[in-house]
Amino acid sequence: MTSGSRPTAVATVQVDNARVKITEWAFEPGAETGWHTHEMDYVVVPRTSGDLHIDSSDGLAVSPMSEGLSYYRDAGANHNVINDNAFDFVFVEVEIK
Repeated sequence: MTSGSRPTAVATVQVDNARVKITEWAFEPGAETGWHTHEMDYVVVPRTSGDLHIDSSDGLAVSPMSEGLSYYRDAGANHNVINDNAFDFVFVEVEIK
C-alpha cells in the first residue's frame, strides 16, 4: 500500500518461471513501491545511479545505488522504496524461487 500522496512505481514482470521472477521497477520522481515484504531471496540490478530512500521499521534510510552494481538480500525485508531524486530511476529485481 502506498502513502497515497506519491505516485506508484511501475512494475513490469519480464520473466516468471519455476526458478526466478524478474521485474523491472520504474520510478518517476517521487514515486514509491508501497510497503511490501520480500517472500523470496532477491538480487537488485540498478539501471540508474542515484539515492533511493528506504522506509522500514528501522526508520528512513538513504541507499546509494550505482548503475550496474548489483546487490543481494535475503527474504523477509519489509519496506517501502521511494525515489526522491529529481529524475526517473530504474532497477531490475531478480527474485530467486
